[in-house]
Order: sequence, then C-alpha cells, then structure tokens
Amino acid sequence: MEFSIKGGDLSKLKTDCVVVGVFDSKKLSTAATALDKASKGAIMAAVSSGDISGKCGSTLILQAVPGITAKRVLLMGYGNDKEYNNKIFVASLSAAFKALKKCAATDVTIPLNTKHASADIAWKVEQAAICAIDGAYRFNQMKSKADNKHIGKAVTFHLDGKANEKALYAAIKRGEAIGEGMNLTKDLGNMPPNIATPAYLASTAKDLAKTYKFKCTILEKKDMEKLGMNTLLSVSKGSYLPPKFIVLEHNGGKKGAAPVVLVGKGITFDTGGISIKPSAEMDEMKYDMQGAGSMLGAMKTVGMMKLPLNVVMLVPTCENMPGGNATRPGDIVKSMAGHTIEILNTDAEGRLILCDALTYAERFKPAVVVDAATLTGAMVIALGHITTGIFANDDKLAAELVNAGVVANDAAWHLPMSDEYDALLKSNFADIPNISGGRAGGSITAACFLGRFTKSYKWAHMDIAGTAWKSGADKGATGRPVPLLANFLFKRAGI
Repeated sequence: MEFSIKGGDLSKLKTDCVVVGVFDSKKLSTAATALDKASKGAIMAAVSSGDISGKCGSTLILQAVPGITAKRVLLMGYGNDKEYNNKIFVASLSAAFKALKKCAATDVTIPLNTKHASADIAWKVEQAAICAIDGAYRFNQMKSKADNKHIGKAVTFHLDGKANEKALYAAIKRGEAIGEGMNLTKDLGNMPPNIATPAYLASTAKDLAKTYKFKCTILEKKDMEKLGMNTLLSVSKGSYLPPKFIVLEHNGGKKGAAPVVLVGKGITFDTGGISIKPSAEMDEMKYDMQGAGSMLGAMKTVGMMKLPLNVVMLVPTCENMPGGNATRPGDIVKSMAGHTIEILNTDAEGRLILCDALTYAERFKPAVVVDAATLTGAMVIALGHITTGIFANDDKLAAELVNAGVVANDAAWHLPMSDEYDALLKSNFADIPNISGGRAGGSITAACFLGRFTKSYKWAHMDIAGTAWKSGADKGATGRPVPLLANFLFKRAGI
C-alpha cells in the first residue's frame, strides 16, 4: 500500500473516496464542513436525511457529490461531539475501512486538521496507516477464487494547513511496520493447521532472517533432548510432526547490550491431548500458536524499522495431539530448569512448552523477557475479548506494557500474581503440578507456574486467549498484541 501527504483544496482532490466525520448531533467535522460548503449543502442534507445516525461505527457512502472531485464521500460517525477522542477516531476509521471493502474504491483520502497538536496528528496518521492495512487485509490464500475488491492501493493524508511532514512520514513508517507485522500474525493464525505446522513457523522465521538480516537458529528434537527440554518434548509426543525451537536474533543495539527477549507459545494445533477438548469449535485451536504468531509479527516490525535495539525471539512450537505415545495425566517430567512437573491435565500444555523456553532465555542475560500466549480460557472469562491480561514479577515492566497498550490503542491490564496464588500449585508426587487444585484464578495460577522459571530476570506474561482471534461471523486472527509489543519496543529503542 502506498501512502502520501497532500495539501490544497480538499473538494478538488482526485481520489476514489474521501473520508470525513459527522457527529450524532448532526454536527459536521472540519473536513465535512469544507465539503458541505463546496457541495452547497449536499453533505448536511445526507446527514439530515437520517441515513447515517452519526453514532461511532456508523457509515454512509455518497456517490458523485456535486462540487466535489472525489468519486465518493464516506461519512463516518464520531458519536457525541463532547465525548470525541482519539480512541473514537480509530474506531470510526476502522468502521470506515470495513465499509470500503464493499465498494470498488482502490484509493482513499483522509483529511487531517492541522490545528491539532503535532504529536496528536502524527499519532492519528500512524493509527490510520494501521487501520488502512488492516482494512485491506484478506485471507485468500486457500480460496480458488479470491475476492480482491478492497481499499488496497493508496492512502492520501490531506492537510488543511502547515504541518511537520517529516514527522508525519515517520508516523506512516511506524504504522506500516505495525500493520505489516499484524498481517503476518493474522496470516499465520488463519492458515490451516495442516499447513501452519511447526516446520512452517520455522520456515517463516528463516524467511524473516533472510529479509531483515536476523540470526536464525532452529533447534531440532535431538537438540532439545540434549538440553533437557523434557516438558516441551512431553507435549509433542502424541504428534508425528517433530517439534521445533526457533531463535531469531536482531542485533540492532549496542554490542553487548542486554537484549529484550520475546517468547511466544507455538502450539500449532491443540486437541487437548489425552485430556481431549470437546469437538465444538475445536477448529479454532489452530489459533493456539498466536503467541508465536504475534512474536514473529513483532519481529517483522522490528526488521522493517531497523530498530536500534537488541531483540531475541524464542518460539517453542509443536502440536498437542492424542496418540499411543502421548503424555498421560499423572505422568511426571523434569523441566530444563530441573523442576519435576506432575502433568494433571494434558490440555494445560502451553505452560509446559513455555517453561523450557523461559529457562533457555537465561543464556541471553536479558534486560527483560516478555512472553505472549493463548494460555487460559479463564482469561476470556476475566477480561473478555477486549483486554489482554498482563502478569509480571516486576511492576515497572508491567506498567511499561500497559502504557504501550494505551499508546497503541491495544488495551491490556495488569493482574495480580502473589504468593497466595502461587501456593495453590501443590503436588503430592512432584515439585509442581501443571494446574492448580481448582478452576478459581486459573489465569493467575498459570502465570504463577511460569513465574517459577523466571527468578533470574525481569519478566512479564501476556495472556492473549481473549484478544488474539475472533469467533463467529468475523472469525479470524486479530493481529494483537503486535501494536502493543511494537510500541513497547519503540519506547525501549528510544524512537
């Protein structure tokens, strides 16, 4: 997708579609007012007709508006003008791009009010670039006849006055890098599990390494056996597909500087193993690798930005399948860290592959470690599909991530992880069980399990079970939490 910045008379700009906002009070935005004047009241007439409510998320496409060169004018609802904020701007723009999927427009113009603060304009440009790329996204790879009708060629930002164009182009670059990282994450999640296997994730990592000059290391089963990654290997035992342990290293910072280590859960399909899941919606368990997918997406963003920061990505990946050689409830295995673990439920497998990865992270002497995983159904019950749960052994790191989510419009919340919860992890036969005695606080006790393997460094865990994908009519991967991760890394890199 191409992005550009232009000035001049908005009404005379040649474009397939210009997007302007209206409020539910029938008040017009600054850009909509300019077009209304040029069209001698055509915009206000459309609003007054009641064809668009003006509520956030509402849209209306007008064709061949008199006095306006653009082929179309798309009105997007901003809601109450007294409550309008940047979050509503993004939600409205997302709805606008969704509406554009239904028409033949291939380029769009987004007006910017230069009376706003420079930082505010730059943020809106970054978010608009992300929305445009997200709005153009289609997963057509597996369809015999692809539907390519969408806004996917060009976006022009129109300035109604003077602005710092250098800062705006920098914001576009950030938005593009985040949007493309999200697209990779979505592609990996939406790909069927017979294709998006552990080997496929490894191949994707190799492609990223080749494109962005990362160092790539793929550990095979025999390498994991030598390292004592027995908890990871225990999950993979029921599958005929061999596990992989993927390492990507971006050395963009000062030589020898402690890296940020990103860890992503890569269960490419989760049946639950012997503790098998119900059949309903089991197809969605192809998304159980979205922790890995989001970290690979974040690494694409890192590469596109040539981020001046040392970043290491670790992805343990395998399938969790039933079979004659599958791990049983009651089995005890020894982790890479030396802890014996009683496996009471084979469907609590994500923490088993992550604990060995978190132990492996120690060798990089990290500044911080952040993992992302579709870890617990309890997280969906706690925070729904809106907010990512964050747990950490360092409050400042948790605050960094929450604040990055605020900037990125990618919400997260810091939850507790105290000794009282950790004490619930008791086993009569091993050092630790892979689940606690009951369902209560399931997301917290899962985080406490991981915390047992992170004593030597600052660490945060992101449970993205509720935010990594959508079910229902809009079924598909969301690309989250790539925006949050990107802004966290940008801040760490000082850009």
